[in-house]
Amino acid sequence: MKKIICYGDSNTFGYIPGKGGRYDCHTRWPGKLQDLSGTSFEVIEEGLCGRTTAFEDMTCPGRCGLDTMGAIIKSHGPVDLLVVMLGSNDCKTQFHVSAAQIKDALEQVIKEAICHAAKPFQMLLIAPAPITENVLKSGFGTEFDKTSLKVSGELAAEYKKLAEVYACGFLDASEAVCASVTDGLHLDKDSHLALARAVAEKIKEMQL
Repeated sequence: MKKIICYGDSNTFGYIPGKGGRYDCHTRWPGKLQDLSGTSFEVIEEGLCGRTTAFEDMTCPGRCGLDTMGAIIKSHGPVDLLVVMLGSNDCKTQFHVSAAQIKDALEQVIKEAICHAAKPFQMLLIAPAPITENVLKSGFGTEFDKTSLKVSGELAAEYKKLAEVYACGFLDASEAVCASVTDGLHLDKDSHLALARAVAEKIKEMQL
């Protein structure tokens, strides 16, 4: 059985827009991916609310993805496929970074994973669905602004470049899902299912 790690933020964790809490394992996309894969793969969920690529959140410490990637790769190794969907939290106003800078930070995370892996593995980079203006009217509105939305919408083009450099899989989540109307940031139940299906199809294309 091949092993897949899904490494991400609140949208991998399964945060429920507008309510908080967490979708059950058969609703959030990594769990749904497991359901779709049957016994072919073991899907390991590594989602954490607030996780960034390589930036330290001043208001919520311990969310830097770069800091934990090495330990996670080691603890779950050997890994056959690493799926990474990060970047939305990097768009927060406190970081003041561009999409290109987020791409460079994601590359650090990738290098950390490669450095600590027990054997070579495949990767799938997912550009998260862009944040929408609804986030500005939600409980997360103080953390994002219109520049955040612009940067979020530019991530897919930057991540595609990175995927080409590392010859790995790439998926633009916006081709399958969009952020919920409720908060403009998190995926609703239907989007979790749609994303799981898109990831499953991409894995087939990669011939894992």
